[in-house]
Amino acid sequence: MADNEKWAIAHIYASFNNVLITVTDLTGAETIAKSSGGMVVKTARDEGSPYTAMQMASGLAEQLKDKGITGLHVYVRAPGGNRLKSPGPGAQAAIRAFARAGIRIGRIEDVTPIPHDGTKPPGGKRGRRV
Repeated sequence: MADNEKWAIAHIYASFNNVLITVTDLTGAETIAKSSGGMVVKTARDEGSPYTAMQMASGLAEQLKDKGITGLHVYVRAPGGNRLKSPGPGAQAAIRAFARAGIRIGRIEDVTPIPHDGTKPPGGKRGRRV
């Protein structure tokens, strides 16, 4: 890494209903920019879609370039816990959009919380019957 590069961390929370992207400094303490699916589209069913994630990432990339940030480390998070352990469709689209916008991608890490026998999942003894 060169001395004139500024790096940040993109925290991408991707469920099937929504995508949240928060860009912080390397410590994670100060938020530089943030966006959610509801800020980009009007209909609730489109909030978690890959297209929405791409729009969000390209908008955030412009803000980051204005602030002089050239590289991003990416932390991808799914709902986790006793809910889904795999990230939604927007996570990969957002990372691809950041790269296409000219921002260097460093580490990509999965930070989904995994329970060590935590709470009981919803649905009862026989699961959710459809």
